[in-house]
Amino acid sequence: MSRFLRNSTALAIVAGALSATPAAAAKSVTIGLFGGNWGDAFTACIIEPFTAATGITVVPEIGTSTVNLSKVQQQAGAQVIDAFWMDGGVSEVGMAAGVLDHLDPASIPNIANLVPQALYSHEGQNLAVSTGYYAFGIAYNSDEVKTPPTSWADLWSADFANAVTFPAPANALGIPTVFFLSQVMNGGDFDATFKQLGELKAALFYDSSGAAANAFQTGEAVIGAFNSAPAWGLNDQGLPLQFVVPKEGAWGGDVRLHLVKGAPNKEAAEQFIDFALTPEASACLAAKLYLGPSVKGAEVPAEVAAKLPWAEGGSVDDLTMLDWWEINKQRADLVDRWNREVGN
Repeated sequence: MSRFLRNSTALAIVAGALSATPAAAAKSVTIGLFGGNWGDAFTACIIEPFTAATGITVVPEIGTSTVNLSKVQQQAGAQVIDAFWMDGGVSEVGMAAGVLDHLDPASIPNIANLVPQALYSHEGQNLAVSTGYYAFGIAYNSDEVKTPPTSWADLWSADFANAVTFPAPANALGIPTVFFLSQVMNGGDFDATFKQLGELKAALFYDSSGAAANAFQTGEAVIGAFNSAPAWGLNDQGLPLQFVVPKEGAWGGDVRLHLVKGAPNKEAAEQFIDFALTPEASACLAAKLYLGPSVKGAEVPAEVAAKLPWAEGGSVDDLTMLDWWEINKQRADLVDRWNREVGN
């Protein structure tokens, strides 16, 4: 994406916010977000333009989905974080824990911009909004893997022994991937799935996408189960990494924004969430992270559209979305089985 287009996007976001957002009394708002290039993208696409438009300083609270949720749970009654991002799945854990506040369309009018799937409700309350979708499939180094993988079973090929990377349960995408593979490879048979995982000759069961990215960059791994967004980001940096959807399919997920119940700067947090739900912000995240837009009217260049999780011409309807509530019912048992039968 050109520097001119990036700057134009930021200016468009600022201009839209200036015309639509009144001045807020709060001087700052604390937002929980991911680190690394994800945090950089959220900062460039939303945080910096928001501050420029409103004068409200954003105090970042860097952490994974589970880490920041734990902070919010521990701080109940004396919250520090006002709003925060979580992955799908962990988001539902937060909903069940009762630490998230209702997202009122009267205070967050840009909720109306969302595609229908991007608003998440529980027990009659809107508790999360999507800020972009990804697909979870197979990434591989095309310099090292001459024949592109076509099946999840290819991860078990002897050609890739001790050069595979796969998410561990500590990663928000680990247990969902186990659940998904049990469905598409073994008809829901977890015994067969854990037997296969125990036989996987992995170089790394990774706790964070950054650890997986490092394994690809150093050559420790040449193939693995990975998120489409960071895979294409590494490709942009010059690593010959490609992303494919196996014949059995790839599962889709998203990153979501939440308002913390008892947020000390609730009004400013609502403004921030509203600001994130513009076509300009969604298009910016698509350009920087290849997240499929969750907002209607987001326009992206053809070269970006080709790397979205549903590819050019597709939509969120093309993703295989998981039943997070069912996964979370089984999460503790699946983590226990992993620790006993797969390990790290």
